[in-house]
Amino acid sequence: MSVVTYTRLRVTDPTRWAAAALDWRRWAALAGVLCGEFGPLAGRLRAAWSGAAAEAATARLGTFRRRLVLFRLLCWRADQILSEFAAALTRARALLDRARAAVGGADLVIGGTGPGQADLAAAVEVAAGADETARARLAEVAATPVAPAAAAGPDCTATPARVRQWWAGLSPGERMWLLACEPAAVAGRDGIPVADRDLANRLLLADRRESLLRAGTDGDRLRGLDRLAARLEAESGPRSYLIGLDVSADGRAVVAFGDPDRAANVLTHVPGMTAGLSSLDHELTRAERVAGRAGELGPTAATSSVVWLGYDAPDFLHEAWSARQAEDGASGLRRFQDGLRATHEGPAARLTVLGHSYGSLVVGKAATGALDADRVVFVGSPGVGVDSAARLTLPADHVFASTSISDPIQWLAVSPGTAARRLLPGPPVTGPAGDLWFGHNPSDPAFGARVFGSQWDGGHLGYWEPGKPALDALAKITLGEAP
Repeated sequence: MSVVTYTRLRVTDPTRWAAAALDWRRWAALAGVLCGEFGPLAGRLRAAWSGAAAEAATARLGTFRRRLVLFRLLCWRADQILSEFAAALTRARALLDRARAAVGGADLVIGGTGPGQADLAAAVEVAAGADETARARLAEVAATPVAPAAAAGPDCTATPARVRQWWAGLSPGERMWLLACEPAAVAGRDGIPVADRDLANRLLLADRRESLLRAGTDGDRLRGLDRLAARLEAESGPRSYLIGLDVSADGRAVVAFGDPDRAANVLTHVPGMTAGLSSLDHELTRAERVAGRAGELGPTAATSSVVWLGYDAPDFLHEAWSARQAEDGASGLRRFQDGLRATHEGPAARLTVLGHSYGSLVVGKAATGALDADRVVFVGSPGVGVDSAARLTLPADHVFASTSISDPIQWLAVSPGTAARRLLPGPPVTGPAGDLWFGHNPSDPAFGARVFGSQWDGGHLGYWEPGKPALDALAKITLGEAP
């Protein structure tokens, strides 16, 4: 076992490890193209050739295709491990640079007590932990796939904790066999580790695109799925994890930046009205910005940001006037958060759940029950279903809210009585509405949440603008700090 030292860390280039991860991702893509060609080839072979030799040739093609599938899984696994390793080394180097800046260009004294020593120690610790984790995970890649000896896993009513217990009881080879042979049974199950669900969902991605083509779906959804696929193969930014995907109706998806099972801080971002596959790319950009800024402000620990579009978001205003879709989504959000807690590795993560626009109502409905979250955040909210932070199951000082003064949600999503007054002749009603459509404005101090500032010109979508106060506040809340 090697020892991580200051000298070794100083000469380490994280971009080389990120490049190696990208190479493995490209190999997986190439193998995917070959897999796509073998299906039609086997069909044409059976149609044009019969007999014992034909059967043997078809069987050989099938075996080769299965090996290609396994090769893709192993490539993606190597990509995951090396990407996380590169990200950790990047954070370690940031701490090292901060330590060197603290001494003003002078030499760092190893084991001293002067400026920069805390950052120096943290840098070496982060790098050493990443090195050990990568070693342990790479050792499992060599496992030979084998069919599970036991019967099928828990039924669909099992809790995420029970699913996690079952999955952990399988050998690495059994888990790899299930990922290769039964990815659909793994892809959508809360309680199975995110890295494994990512492999299963990536394996199914081409089939889901084909199902959209066969259904003659609208071009917007297909283009949205293609943009998602491109995001998964992106050559820059944090590594993406496809945790869930449903291409029916408007489409649902759950995507993480960085592995939440191995991050100390995890933000779950719940989008609002009109969210779907066609608009998912915008939601991903917002979540990625929070993860990136949190990494800059708090490089000591890993931060993962998740877009949870696991509910049917309203498409039109007449749908958004009802809380029904938020109530339907609340139970799914609770289960997802339970899954994040169950699959997390190491010390418990700090879980934060953020709801934007109608998504804040989903979070509010979920937070009136057993929502596994340490903090909740409401931005650009039309109300969260309750009139006070005291009605939520979290302590009031763990509830945060912000609404930009230029966000039209505070004028458009008012209660029926206030809306009527705004439409009547006479002097206009000015100032933010206290009573919104779905309860008291969570950004009103009277609600009881901790209100943080947003830029005045942010409008409804500006909370994630780089270099602006709202993004910094969201990153700090995710890190467990005061905004």
